[in-house]
Amino acid sequence: MEENREPNPEESNASMDFKSRLPLEDLCNAVGRIKAEIQKVIVGQEEMIDLLLVAMLAKGHVLIEGVPGIAKTITSKLFSKTLQVGFSRIQFTPDLMPSDVLGTSILNMKQGEFEFKKGPIFSNLILIDEINRAPAKTQSALFEVMEERQVTIDGHTYPMDEPFMVLATQNPIEQEGTYSLPEAQLDRFLFKIKLDYPSLEEEFDILKTHHARRSDVAIDQIESILDPESLKIFQKLSSEVAIEEKILKYIAQIVVKTRNHPNLYLGGSPRASLAIMNASKASAAVAGRDFVIPEDVKKVVVPALGHRIILNPEREMEGMTTETVIDGIVQSVEIPR
Repeated sequence: MEENREPNPEESNASMDFKSRLPLEDLCNAVGRIKAEIQKVIVGQEEMIDLLLVAMLAKGHVLIEGVPGIAKTITSKLFSKTLQVGFSRIQFTPDLMPSDVLGTSILNMKQGEFEFKKGPIFSNLILIDEINRAPAKTQSALFEVMEERQVTIDGHTYPMDEPFMVLATQNPIEQEGTYSLPEAQLDRFLFKIKLDYPSLEEEFDILKTHHARRSDVAIDQIESILDPESLKIFQKLSSEVAIEEKILKYIAQIVVKTRNHPNLYLGGSPRASLAIMNASKASAAVAGRDFVIPEDVKKVVVPALGHRIILNPEREMEGMTTETVIDGIVQSVEIPR
């Protein structure tokens, strides 16, 4: 006969502990280690690092915009070093041709036939430095590979190896010798991250860090954390994060409001809605949750939507920004409960 006893409150609380339906512990640990490695060198820029990790899990590409000297390129290189994947850097210049990026067919004199020599785009993580320095002809070479993850040349299709991610940088200030990215090109990027100058405290920490490092090479201090197979598993877990219909409607309401907004010339497309949804799921996974909450949407909506909408010329001349419009739209949409 079992002895009757009072229920233990600690046991009751333990039985009510939340348990994720997805095994996200390894993912969260890896994300934390990657951030720690990058922050060995980079001071501040926490939001950029977080968004890079979200984009990586969401299989998205990232455009980083900022003035020279604020660690756009070095952060991208350090990020790639934390991943045990192939890395390729392409410096865009006005004389760069599409074949310099994608590759070209070369006649093999021994065999008497043409063979395809792959260009630097055939890697896992691609850093495109100053993407707006190449003309439209070269920029358009990225359309297919960024969207469909394949390259078609001379009637043959060459798929990219997974994982595949493009990180591009551009300088918004310098105009001479640059070519603005067309809307169709911008739409290929999951996020556009705008960087600003560091604060006084961060600037002070940057000086201290560089002084302490002396002659050591920054990238040599970074250890690799994730291999391709683990990354692909984490990306699949991220795609399986649950998102309720009320959250999907919340995303749709935000994007649809951009299409008839009086201050916007161009609103967001369904691709913008998909970008916000996928990024929200990845954001939840990074936080260790297997479900999306409204805060995940708010975190990613500006970098996912800001480069996909265009202000009316009058509002742009008045100094209004797309970020201001998006913030107003988000505040006008009722948060799902």
